[in-house]
Amino acid sequence: MSKHRVKEDAMRVIAGNFKGRQLKAVSGNATRPTTDKVKESIFQMLGPFFDGGYCLDLFAGSGGLGIEALSRGMERTIFIDKQLKAIQTIKENLHTLSIQNQAEVYRNDAYRAINVLSKRNICFQLILLDPPYGKLDYEKMIHHILNKNLLAPDGLLYCEHDIHEQLPELEPKLVKIKQDHYGGTIGITIYKKGVLINE
Repeated sequence: MSKHRVKEDAMRVIAGNFKGRQLKAVSGNATRPTTDKVKESIFQMLGPFFDGGYCLDLFAGSGGLGIEALSRGMERTIFIDKQLKAIQTIKENLHTLSIQNQAEVYRNDAYRAINVLSKRNICFQLILLDPPYGKLDYEKMIHHILNKNLLAPDGLLYCEHDIHEQLPELEPKLVKIKQDHYGGTIGITIYKKGVLINE
């Protein structure tokens, strides 16, 4: 896990309907908030704005990335985290912005959450994966997401990881459209889904 952290009062929404609004960070050392500079760069690569659609913030932490997606036009975000402190912080941030009606928040393991969501037949235009560095088998997780058909046609899959971690090539199911790094520690890989693949 990266030692580069931001102060609680430095977290904010970068652009969109809630630009400049402050967000609370999860207390303690278990989460690693994405800095404002990196967040701004991420969404420049992802859009930077959206015309509706559903977002899944799978290792949500404080909810900063999923909230940024809502601010930039996503219709709804589902936030998943297994830590109670994270869930409480997400709910506080949503309440502060009065956007609880655009969100669902669940305390769950990522794999179990994917299984539950697949039964609801939801397709996400954007899925955000920002787990603790070095703790996730990305290839296994991405295949699980694809096998459960959670990513919409032309949907985007964002992965934040340690700079030394190489993410898999997944063509033709997913095309790696962006790869970058920040601050010598943060790696970013963005995939895009093409046509639906029949298993």
